[in-house]
Amino acid sequence: MEDEGGTAAASACASGTGSDGRKDSSDGSRMSFVRYIFAEVSRGYLMEYEEDEYTEKQRRVLTFMKTPRELEKLMLFGFLICFDAFLFVFTFLPVRVLVAVGRGALRLLLCCRGELLEPAQKCDLIRATNLLLCCFVMQYVDTSALYHVIRGQSVIKLYVIYNMLEIFDRLLSSIGQDTLDSLYWVTYEQHRRRKACLETVSIFYFIVANGYVFVHSVLLLFQAVTLNVAINSHNKALLTIMVSNNFVEIKGSVFKKFETKNLFQMSCSDIRERFHHVVLLSVVAVRNLAQFEWNLAHLEDLLPEIVLVLLSEVFVDWIKHAFITKFNSISPDVYHKYRAVLAKDLATSRHKRAKAEHSDLVSRRMGFIPLPLGCLVWQTVYQSASLPGLSGKVLLAVFYLCLMAFKVLTGIVLLGKACTFHRTHTSTLNEEEEEEEGSCSESSASASGAAPTGYGEDSIINKPQHNIMHHSSDTCSSCHGDKGQEETTTTSSRRRSRAGPGAQLKMKRKSSLEDVHRYTLCSNRIV
Repeated sequence: MEDEGGTAAASACASGTGSDGRKDSSDGSRMSFVRYIFAEVSRGYLMEYEEDEYTEKQRRVLTFMKTPRELEKLMLFGFLICFDAFLFVFTFLPVRVLVAVGRGALRLLLCCRGELLEPAQKCDLIRATNLLLCCFVMQYVDTSALYHVIRGQSVIKLYVIYNMLEIFDRLLSSIGQDTLDSLYWVTYEQHRRRKACLETVSIFYFIVANGYVFVHSVLLLFQAVTLNVAINSHNKALLTIMVSNNFVEIKGSVFKKFETKNLFQMSCSDIRERFHHVVLLSVVAVRNLAQFEWNLAHLEDLLPEIVLVLLSEVFVDWIKHAFITKFNSISPDVYHKYRAVLAKDLATSRHKRAKAEHSDLVSRRMGFIPLPLGCLVWQTVYQSASLPGLSGKVLLAVFYLCLMAFKVLTGIVLLGKACTFHRTHTSTLNEEEEEEEGSCSESSASASGAAPTGYGEDSIINKPQHNIMHHSSDTCSSCHGDKGQEETTTTSSRRRSRAGPGAQLKMKRKSSLEDVHRYTLCSNRIV
């Protein structure tokens, strides 16, 4: 009653009438200046009526604050995976090539029947041949002349060139792994079917793959030289433009609709991009130190610019992912699922019946191809460092053994972490499946308990089967043609019901993330 009276009084005040319905002539005495000030100072809020909205906003803020931490966990794990795949090119690949050559020579000397090499060993030889041929050709690229040509251009031209190089880098990565996979598959088909026509196809793909690795290596060299020009320029205008170019990604990605698949693609792209920046900046540092005869004092001048580029990249990734998860209502726990997918790729590649090499899985998942980057690093080290005499060879051997030990240590740690992440994610999925099965069983039990038992529209389900058959005997001949289709539909539905909601949920989740590669079309676009 009090609320109704207050409402009536408020409406009367708004309409300029009194409580008895008559026109009030003393409007000024009704709302004085003192009352207005007192109302503005003392009025309160009833926020509990919008509890859901405030709770949702609080959840978004917590998601925004939690996303950078979860993102960095994924970034660190993915960065180490890329580093492990990159070290494989310089450590275990030469050993595998030596083992393959020794096995082939031994079988040739013993006149053994069958193929000299296994398909995996042939693929290792192809990788090593591609790497060696491209490294041999890259020796004739004059880096000094390229540096001075790029340095003579204006700042705007260099900015456009750098953006074009980034675009072509992604395009070449998308076509490069498909080319290498095609070459490996033709090699396997030639081993299995032993057709003479496949030799011509394999030669064609081998030439195309070598051309791709060389072109991509030259493009990466252009990127490294452009970064070197930006860091060594006096006005630092190009470096400022390149750093600000990272913030353009925020505008191009934050205000768009993202699903978990698209966010997974973006996360893999950011991992690969961060690793590329680290390698390219390391190449720039090595070249500058070589120009100053390895004077470490010059490194103090380079570190601020290098740290600035890396920190801007990290900060942009934080802001970008934080706003994407906030606007699209995506939980930060989704990065645990992304990490579990990468961990499963790493764990399954170590099985005896693995379907592909780990570096190939990394290339498909993240778009990171180690061969072109390996050619660039090899060319940089070859032109910057000289190890003459016996002491140089001993130092090179010691460096190789240290690199091999570091690769083994990194692989062991990554494999252990991958098994832990995969086991934790599997247990979490099992718990969610049990909850889904429990909720489905409860809903089915409640539905069966609420089934109608009286007469009405649904009372036909309580009739005996022979009455139903007798009632439909006149139309049986006309429906005989649809009987097989109905039985097939019923059988498939029974199989789906036998699988259970947990298995259906597991199959759905498997198809949602594990089938997503770096350049897979998801939601009608590729991030």
